[in-house]
Amino acid sequence: MGKIKILISGNEAIAQGAIQAGCNFYAGYPITPQNELIAYMAKNLTQAKGVFIQAESELAAISMVYGASAAGARAMTSSSSPGISLKQEGISYLAGAKLPAVIVNIMRGGPGLGNIAPAQSDYFQATRGGGHGDYQTLVLAPGSVQEAYDLTQTSFDLADKYRLPVMILGDGILGQMMEPVTLSARKIKVLPLKSWALTGCRGRKPNIVKSFFLREGDLEKFNLELQKNYALIRRQEERYEALYLKDAKIILVAYGSMARIAKSALMQLRGLGKKIGLIRPISLWPFPQKPFQLKNKKIKFLVVEMSYGQMLDDVRLAVCGRQKVEFLGRSGGGVLNEEEIIKKVRELVSS
Repeated sequence: MGKIKILISGNEAIAQGAIQAGCNFYAGYPITPQNELIAYMAKNLTQAKGVFIQAESELAAISMVYGASAAGARAMTSSSSPGISLKQEGISYLAGAKLPAVIVNIMRGGPGLGNIAPAQSDYFQATRGGGHGDYQTLVLAPGSVQEAYDLTQTSFDLADKYRLPVMILGDGILGQMMEPVTLSARKIKVLPLKSWALTGCRGRKPNIVKSFFLREGDLEKFNLELQKNYALIRRQEERYEALYLKDAKIILVAYGSMARIAKSALMQLRGLGKKIGLIRPISLWPFPQKPFQLKNKKIKFLVVEMSYGQMLDDVRLAVCGRQKVEFLGRSGGGVLNEEEIIKKVRELVSS
């Protein structure tokens, strides 16, 4: 197909991106604010000769993804905050069996059932593994509906390349908002066979997919293999956007939907002659280190989040004490606006 532009929501863009990436198995369970994603997959995945299952629970959905991935499928699930919490044991099992999968979290307010308003308070859960054991998931945070579509396709490729779960971390704003999206000419490609998959062993040695290592020393050896893989990902998969860093005296740091609001505040401030920059992490794990390696010790960073300071920890680690790091955040469905960011920047300028 040629390139076409359509008006589509973030949730639907993720689903369309998954189908074009060759996703042929989806299992999920409804929860707001990601229901448009599961509805889109229910309607369209079977037309693309894939398998759609509305599971009886989030636990069942992630277990089905485990089984489908073990059989060689390009498998995916999606949910929102409390639903992702229920999937954590299964995500750990996927990582422990070196199984690729794409997991989408369209975040809502928490903790607990919270509300259905947007938030970014699942950052710790996403970037620190979330389940038991020494494992990581590669985490990508789109900042627009177009990027949600594009990064979904990238996520499937990365999951297969490194054999691990990849998480797309969005929020209720990104999931619900509609924007024009250019659909790529990428056709659903015939994917190469996965030599490790459980496809039946006639004519070859049998494969084993497991995360259980009972003999002394075997699990530690396996964990060391995982760490080598994670080190490679840290070196090769940092993604970010940087604006106006060369002359900036204050640099805003924000991701996802919050970065859009921060960028609007940035442009207003620069229009007033203020030397403000922006770093937008796109990969939250691995967290980008390069844009924070600035020699000017007088620069101040202002971390802006829809949480009470979760990405803040990673920014402090990246800065490593060279510059001062300030914070501005709201949570529980509260969303900062441009005026609040501009006010905070002015306070920092005068301090």
